[in-house]
Order: sequence, then structure tokens, then C-alpha cells
Amino acid sequence: MEQTPLRNSSLGRFGEERAAEWLTDHGFRIVERNWRCARGEIDIIAWQSCTLVFIEVKTRAGISTGHPFEAITASKVARLRRLVPAWFDAHPEVSARAIRIDAVAVHVDGERVGIEHIAGVL
Repeated sequence: MEQTPLRNSSLGRFGEERAAEWLTDHGFRIVERNWRCARGEIDIIAWQSCTLVFIEVKTRAGISTGHPFEAITASKVARLRRLVPAWFDAHPEVSARAIRIDAVAVHVDGERVGIEHIAGVL
């Protein structure tokens, strides 16, 4: 019998770990993961060259729950846009010439894991 690797919140953590590995393998330098404030959470913050990238990660197991990107609603994007200045307020030592918000979808199907990345979801 094939086992699902993880469920619920642990599936999300598993997906974020795979996303971080994929981003690192593709030239991103991870700055912070799971940054939280009163307004919400940013999954991954990373440098890609001279651009500071704020990354939303969505993970789904199988196909019955839809595509992971479907979970990134307009209200979710608006929340992310409010979180970016809050992150800079909490990190006054960081300056960036360019910033971007990206999305990463992690598909888990048994032992197989697929990653999709969209740069600049805004």
C-alpha cells in the first residue's frame, strides 16, 4: 500500500522544505523562512541576484484538491503586499534595489514531488 508522505500542516512543512531546496538549487539564497508578525506570515524570503523575493508556497497532495496556485487568492496577494513593508520595518538593516513576490506550487503524489515557480505574481 502506498503511503501519503504527510498530512495537513506537516504536508505544508514538507512542501516548504522542498520549495526551499528547489529555490536554493536554482540560485536563490534563503534569508528567512516562516517570518511571522501580527498581520500574517511570509513563507520564504530569498535573494535572487540583487532582488529580494518574498515567496508564497502552496502544497497539495494528489489532484483532488486542485492546483496549489488556486489557493493564492486576490486577498492572499493583498495580504502579502501588506506584509512586505512590515518585514522591512522589522529588518531596518536590509535594503533592496528591487523586490518581487513569487509563488511556488509543490505537487506531492506519493513519492513524486513536482515544483512550479512563478516569478512576479503581482
